[in-house]
Amino acid sequence: MPTTAAPTALPPLDLDRLPGIRAELALRAAEHDRDASFPAEGFTLAHGAGLLTATVATRHGGPGAGLADTVRILRALGGGDPAVALVTAMTLFTHAAEARSAHWPRARYAEVLAEAAAGPALLNALRVEPELGSPVRGGLPATTARRDGADWLLTGHKIYSTGAVGLSRMLVWARTDEEPVRVGSFLVRAGSPGLTVERTWNHLGLRASRSDDVVLDAVRVPRGDVVALAAPGSAAPDPVAGAWGALGLAALYLGIAGAARDWLTGFLHERVPTALGAPLATLPRFQSAVGEIEAALTGADTLVDALAARVDAGDAEAVDRAQIAKLLGVRAAIGAVEQAVALVGNHGLTLDNPLQRQLRDVLCGRVHTPQDDSVLAAAGRAALARHRPEPAPPAAASASPASPPVSSDPSAVPAPKGN
Repeated sequence: MPTTAAPTALPPLDLDRLPGIRAELALRAAEHDRDASFPAEGFTLAHGAGLLTATVATRHGGPGAGLADTVRILRALGGGDPAVALVTAMTLFTHAAEARSAHWPRARYAEVLAEAAAGPALLNALRVEPELGSPVRGGLPATTARRDGADWLLTGHKIYSTGAVGLSRMLVWARTDEEPVRVGSFLVRAGSPGLTVERTWNHLGLRASRSDDVVLDAVRVPRGDVVALAAPGSAAPDPVAGAWGALGLAALYLGIAGAARDWLTGFLHERVPTALGAPLATLPRFQSAVGEIEAALTGADTLVDALAARVDAGDAEAVDRAQIAKLLGVRAAIGAVEQAVALVGNHGLTLDNPLQRQLRDVLCGRVHTPQDDSVLAAAGRAALARHRPEPAPPAAASASPASPPVSSDPSAVPAPKGN
């Protein structure tokens, strides 16, 4: 039965502020990338416009934004600071899942909303482990919860924990030490005794996302603070959640590519070689190249926006196609930034310009679930299943006795009988 938290005075959602927030985030994106520092002021900015709580359900006092608005938010934030966009995405996806299923303990979700009313309350699910890798490939987590009186004691090691240093709550995927074993997401408050964030993130791209390791040493969690605790494999994957992740992340990386395109067009207008005496933007070769980038990004943006609106409308076909759209959107984004770098040469690779950072950041789009090999294998199986030939029906047996063989020998013809 759905739970309802008390209405909370969350910041009102103001999507009209997105262009200004995108521009303001971009001012410090290079600094945070260089230092691999967490962009805390960016989340304060996003919080003030209600972006971090956009998907909180109306029954909880939130605006109840759907996937179409989420795509719009993540594209804008991705164009400003992709690290802010990625942690925001995880927070919005968590609220959206709760809006659909209401799995959180009522009191804990009310606490999170109270924090979100006062300031940024960032959320993320921690699932990946050193030995397990990505859980979507199968297997059980090594992180273990054992009963201790009225609590669970959580022990384990999570890697690639996006935004770990700034999270308010971590949804830690773990197994119980029971027989039979159960798995679920244990709600861990930031700063809990036994919880350590180890600064291990030293990535080529999205450096400011601080996707560090999280080590849990007998972290105490109240017995009821678990989401979807059940036998392994008993809960079917949520295809709508998959569509949110696929289209939301595609929009984020298309936002990066859009920012790269904007820098490129500005550079081409400003760059005036002496031999030419006019901006590079006046040359047909550069116009055609920019046209290729614009066409690719327009097509991918249109696809993502259209499918997001259809998912909001409950279109099952759009849900099924979201993973393919993620593949196409990320490919378009990466290709656009690579074209921009190739077009301007050394100017695209100097650390003084943002294009090299946008190239490093956009390449991270390939890492997120669903990954290309999984998408293509699933699409191929589905296409082959649709076009599988029908088995030939078995030959029908004759119901009448077999006719005698016909002979061409006249002597074999019986003589006529007399009267």
